[in-house]
Amino acid sequence: MHVVRCESPQAFLGRAEAFLLADEACHNLLLGVPAILMARGAKPAPPPYFAVVVDAGEVVAAAMMTPPHQLVLSRTERPRALGLIAQDLLTAKMMPPGVHGPVPVSEPFAGVWQTLTGQRCEQIRDSRIYRLGRVSPPAGAPGRLRPAAEADRSMLISWVQAFFAEAFGGHAPPANPEELVDRRLGGSTEGLYLWDDEGPRALAGYTGPTPHGIRVGPVYTPPGHRNRGYASACVAALSQLLLDRGYGFCFLYTDLANPTSNRIYRQIGYEPVCDVVEYRFLSR
Repeated sequence: MHVVRCESPQAFLGRAEAFLLADEACHNLLLGVPAILMARGAKPAPPPYFAVVVDAGEVVAAAMMTPPHQLVLSRTERPRALGLIAQDLLTAKMMPPGVHGPVPVSEPFAGVWQTLTGQRCEQIRDSRIYRLGRVSPPAGAPGRLRPAAEADRSMLISWVQAFFAEAFGGHAPPANPEELVDRRLGGSTEGLYLWDDEGPRALAGYTGPTPHGIRVGPVYTPPGHRNRGYASACVAALSQLLLDRGYGFCFLYTDLANPTSNRIYRQIGYEPVCDVVEYRFLSR
């Protein structure tokens, strides 16, 4: 068993795609992030880390890190693969700020990393990945779905900032809301939509296309417009729009600490796939 490091998102997908597609929803980040990087064209700096673990010619695990974001791990049935990935990261002089992956994988990797580096590991978030193949439209929310426009830009930036603060608190991902909005307003494989009821009431976006699906997020409703069904209507309508464009599935993440979002997504047709956990690594 050994690690094969991939020099580009294209090379990574060439090696890992068949393995990752065996659980496309669970692996939506590992499939979707390289697709986005390929669509953007420009080489990110610092360069990302892409790797697979191969046993007897067969891919048995995959890993990705796009600095300054966390390491993302695939499912694997070979626990020893996690140690090999950790050792390869150190060989490449890459120090991930944390790890994100399915529950059976993240915790043992965090333990391996702590042993190798002496860094402390802190669990920061429990999430659930959902998949939808058919929408059950909610009833009762007035308004309509519309694409976000340049005229909405300043509002969108403030809403995305509020989403990060509310969803992640002190553990917000290293994302620039202004850059995110500008990319989504001009993107072909990522975008932002609003639920409009005599003015914008809720936000939902999409990004990270996989061979058969696409990820929905962020989803945000300002406090003054909550409990009126706007978020459910917005996500349901956007999910249907994406299915109508030819995607077989939509994926999304929920915070397991938020029972409301988990409930409303189930009501519109999202089904749970797997739980993921995130750890951050801290110097002693």
